[in-house]
Amino acid sequence: MTDVMTPPQPALFSIKDLHLSFPDRAHRPLFGTAPRIEVLKGLTLDLPEGRITGIVGESGSGKSTLGRVLVRLLAPDAGQVTFDGKDIGTLDEDALRPLRRDLQMIFQDPMSSLNPRHKVWRIIAQPMKRYRRGGTRADALKALEKVGLPESFADRYPHELSGGQRQRVGIARAIALEPRFILADEIVSGLDVSSQAQVLSLLKTLAKDMGLTVAFISHDLSVIRHLCDDVIVLNHGEIVDSGPVQTVFEHPKSDITKALLDAIPRPEINDSWFD
Repeated sequence: MTDVMTPPQPALFSIKDLHLSFPDRAHRPLFGTAPRIEVLKGLTLDLPEGRITGIVGESGSGKSTLGRVLVRLLAPDAGQVTFDGKDIGTLDEDALRPLRRDLQMIFQDPMSSLNPRHKVWRIIAQPMKRYRRGGTRADALKALEKVGLPESFADRYPHELSGGQRQRVGIARAIALEPRFILADEIVSGLDVSSQAQVLSLLKTLAKDMGLTVAFISHDLSVIRHLCDDVIVLNHGEIVDSGPVQTVFEHPKSDITKALLDAIPRPEINDSWFD
């Protein structure tokens, strides 16, 4: 965990007055358009470069929606989403294409995001080819090595891997593009404790070694405490707490943060995971 006295880093992402809503299809009238439900309500925040920021909140708080705005899988209704000085919130897909390599995502369920008909090395190599970052078998093997998987895994299919191994392949696919930002959305929620420890330790090491900026979405505050430098707490689409992890956890400002801290103790998580 980073000391709270660490000098502030420049923001890779700067978000101002972000709004996003979805159609309320459950109450759609017989004629006309459906009313809209506001999911993100005027968020303003920065993500410091080279740091891991945890995004937490109860179910329905808007944390995954915010994550998808960051990688521009969703476009905001209003507000600015600035990445490295560029307002990406209003860019069309053609204008976004050159930036896609820098904005990578690791998914919660790797089995649903890995092509079951392709061998592991091809899964890693295909995006590299698309973005002209190599894409040979040798390139894929280098990425596998970085995530701790030996060459023998290159010719396996996703169904032949454990959950933790599949998640490592997902990480390898993301880092192979040498991105600047990675969104990790509940990436250990389906894993056993041992696999969680290995994946989280790997992510922390890679972020440090590669200088990555990471947004880590989780409902598990024990993981956030040990993994992240900073934390943002959401409630019904609004920020109720934010700042360095140590500051927020020791001096929570909102009742929501206090409730989340008290909710699910995880004594099996400790600093030895990240040694």
